[in-house]
Amino acid sequence: MRKLMMSAAALALAATGAMAEVKVGMITTLSGGGAGLGIDVRDGFLLAIEQSGRDDITVVIEDDQQKPDIAVQLSDKMIQSEKVDVMTGIIWSNLAMAVVPGAVAQGKFYLSPNAGPSALAGKGCNPNYFNVAWQNDNLHEAAGAYANSAGYRNSFILAPNYPAGQDALTGYKRFYEGALAGEIYTQIGQTDYAAEIAQIRASGADSVFFFLPGGMGISFLKQYADSGVGLPVVGPGFSFDQGILQAVGAAALGVVNTSQWSKDLDNPANVAFVASFQEKYGRLPSLYASQGFDTANLLISALEKADVSDADAFREALRAADFASTRGAFRFGPNHHPIQTIYAREVIREGDVFTNKVIGVALEDHADAYAPECRM
Repeated sequence: MRKLMMSAAALALAATGAMAEVKVGMITTLSGGGAGLGIDVRDGFLLAIEQSGRDDITVVIEDDQQKPDIAVQLSDKMIQSEKVDVMTGIIWSNLAMAVVPGAVAQGKFYLSPNAGPSALAGKGCNPNYFNVAWQNDNLHEAAGAYANSAGYRNSFILAPNYPAGQDALTGYKRFYEGALAGEIYTQIGQTDYAAEIAQIRASGADSVFFFLPGGMGISFLKQYADSGVGLPVVGPGFSFDQGILQAVGAAALGVVNTSQWSKDLDNPANVAFVASFQEKYGRLPSLYASQGFDTANLLISALEKADVSDADAFREALRAADFASTRGAFRFGPNHHPIQTIYAREVIREGDVFTNKVIGVALEDHADAYAPECRM
């Protein structure tokens, strides 16, 4: 249990008898090739809890090892043995599809800090499921919109063959207006992209769009830079995030990517977040860290209005999204997915650090395509 000083708001709720112990179950990836993503979500989430000064929130954290069967086992343990009230933390969409439907069916609230599969945004939406990051297609849709503005007319596109990868290419094609020089689904965890790069070279493409999160993106970018193909690359922020960029290095310089967050967004919540995260952890925050931070602050904002045991009131408090997001303007659509602005960023070097800077808006006040299918 985290023993922290109580905020004024928490004290006020305690005085009225509205406050109760809340247990959060966080299942995320803390080992293997995707560990950096889960670590950043965890650290951002815990930073917000610490800053809130609340001691009524217990966070139980487990490593899913990026394996759906492990994630399901942990979910069962948290719901049945730990008696958690709220769940969060999952990075990967295949793990989310294995865990979220069962968790919400048992009356638990799930706040996603990352994975946003289309199946949970449309017909599979649920009143107790809230995505605080994006629907999977969104950043890819923005990449397609940017490609149009950049004058690209013959893109070669690739992504891993799993739900988020399928949503990625669907999203890009939804907004991209040009032709496709090629379309490939790679293997999850793939590290050798020689064959794919050879196909790109021979395709006649004028640009490349890819979604390869974590170590997959690092491998691809390095091999692509070494290949000398030289076509401009566009991607989502996942493949050009703060932790990844340090591993990729100069190979990523100049690449334009899309994200709903950037460390240089000039709003008070983000300025304070970037400074406090760097002070606490000794590194710049990533997109994932910002999402973990926002997810915790959404939870805290709801707890300041309602007890989690009053499901209807707590759900309405979550829907209100009455918190200062690191990304600026933020609200939920009817399917509990964000409506938000997505930016185009360029990879730059600041001293010895590779990072991103915002160069424009790719899609403004953008909602996802699946909300009309949601009935709740």
